[in-house]
Amino acid sequence: MSWGTELWDQFDNLEKHTQWGIDVLEKFIKFVKERTEIELSYAKQLRNLSKKYQPKKNSKEEEEYRYTSARAFLATLNEMNDYAGQHEVISENMTSLITGELTRYVQELKQERKSHFHDGRKAQQHIETCWKQLEASKRRFERDCKEADRAQQYFEKMDADINVTKADVEKARQQAQLRHQMAEDSKAEYSSTLQKFNSEQHDHYYTHIPHIFQKIQEMEERRIVRIGESMKTFAEVDRQVIPIIGKCLDEITKAAESIDHKNDSQLVIEAFKSGFEPPGDVDFEDFTQPMKRTVSESSLSNSRADGRPEPKFGGKSKGKLWPFIKKNKLMSLLTSPHQPPPPPPASASPSAVPNGPQSPKQQKEPLSHRFNEFMTSKPKIHCFRSLKRGGAGPEDFSNLPPEQRRKKLQQKVDELNRDIQKEMDQRDALTKMKDVYIKNPQMGDAASVDHRLAELGQNIEKLRLEVQKFEGWLAEVEGRLSMRSEARRQSGLYEAQNSSAVNSCAQDRESPDGSYTEEQSQETEMKVPATDFDDEFDDEEPLPTIGTCKALYTFEGQNEGTISVAEGEMLYVIEEDKGDGWTRIRRNEDEEGYVPTSYVEVYLDKNAKGAMTYI
Repeated sequence: MSWGTELWDQFDNLEKHTQWGIDVLEKFIKFVKERTEIELSYAKQLRNLSKKYQPKKNSKEEEEYRYTSARAFLATLNEMNDYAGQHEVISENMTSLITGELTRYVQELKQERKSHFHDGRKAQQHIETCWKQLEASKRRFERDCKEADRAQQYFEKMDADINVTKADVEKARQQAQLRHQMAEDSKAEYSSTLQKFNSEQHDHYYTHIPHIFQKIQEMEERRIVRIGESMKTFAEVDRQVIPIIGKCLDEITKAAESIDHKNDSQLVIEAFKSGFEPPGDVDFEDFTQPMKRTVSESSLSNSRADGRPEPKFGGKSKGKLWPFIKKNKLMSLLTSPHQPPPPPPASASPSAVPNGPQSPKQQKEPLSHRFNEFMTSKPKIHCFRSLKRGGAGPEDFSNLPPEQRRKKLQQKVDELNRDIQKEMDQRDALTKMKDVYIKNPQMGDAASVDHRLAELGQNIEKLRLEVQKFEGWLAEVEGRLSMRSEARRQSGLYEAQNSSAVNSCAQDRESPDGSYTEEQSQETEMKVPATDFDDEFDDEEPLPTIGTCKALYTFEGQNEGTISVAEGEMLYVIEEDKGDGWTRIRRNEDEEGYVPTSYVEVYLDKNAKGAMTYI
């Protein structure tokens, strides 16, 4: 298997392949360099971490290191410092044994490769020169032969012509003989050049090129062997420090096993024992005999003798709930129809605050008061669109549309269940490890995993409480969605029978979020006048259109956030129905709002095939 015989015509490909081999070697060098930088950075961070938690001199922390647990922690910090030193050793050995050596080898390899391919190009140029000489000799021979034929034909023509003088005939004969002689000389030269070229070509393809290619092959094989040896060195450098790292870890384990909880408890007694006797019994004070009333000297406090009840914090906590309740109601008023709609007045929600205790019925406040309260929290809300699209919101995702909220809650429940499963898997693994330690004490201390097991139990309990909380919210949302879907179905049937009556009723009673107002006068009172506050959100770029729609019925949008449409009118769709029964449309750059999805026929541009009608 030789490149000289098998790849005699692949000079360019061999040049590309050897260059690729050098690139691979340089890539490996770069990889090792970055590994050494990581090792140095890791060692530096470990040293800084160990130094950060070392006790400061002449401080209270030094007194704490009387305890065996604190001394074990100090030993762990010292061992981590030594542990960092081994990573520095890895970096130094890789730099000296791999990076430095391979860098020098790559330079030598480049010079050798350049020399071999220079010889190959030189040989190619020589054979090309020989070929050009052969072609020139061949063309000369061909030209002389043609001229000799023409001279012979001219002589024969002159000889046959009786009108030509004898001198002209003799001259033509001599010219023909001269041309024949030149043709013979060109033939001999062409034959000699051809033999020389064939010899040179044979030497080129069977001697020179195989010899050069064989050297290139040996060079490439040495490169392959060298990169393999470097990879072995890469692993061996790590293997050399494993015993020392193991000793560091053994010392940390030894320090942990030296902890004596009984001794530490005794040290606490010695440090904080006061020596006083516990107080005696409190004497009975008889207030039925004012003349004999005495105050016991052994009483700990006179506050209980006043007969005043202790202050309760229930009223205060209830008072603190009111601002949040108002704020939640304000958010439901000021956000888009995608917010979860409030229930009808006949079936009010038992709780105004998600995940909180039931609050008493609140008196309705003027919208100006709520608007002022909303303005105070203005820096926390950048715009209505960010609020609608899942920005920083409450824990129960009440700022999202019903379907989106249900999805978010379901995702949260699934995530918590996965976390519980992970914690349970860790607890099971630690339990098995503890059983192994109990059966084989030489493998480890069984008590060392008790703290972790207790911590895992607490984490699992907390996660289960979180799951119960989010499942409650999820059940509430799913119940509301089922009720709304049933109501929407019945409303659709009613609209099909009494279209005009339902339109007028929807104009008077239905709000953009799907709820119903108590009175037309209250609905008019709750409208927010246009102020500079609205202008802050008009500077945003308009939402792109995702399709068109045709109004099936006339809708008079009298509520906040809606838009009026006429039957048969064509408009642009900028936001699909998110599950709450409303579609966002635009008439022009200044007019956009929500209309009931059942009132329009939607044609999506790309995401839907053909026309899609929401009924």
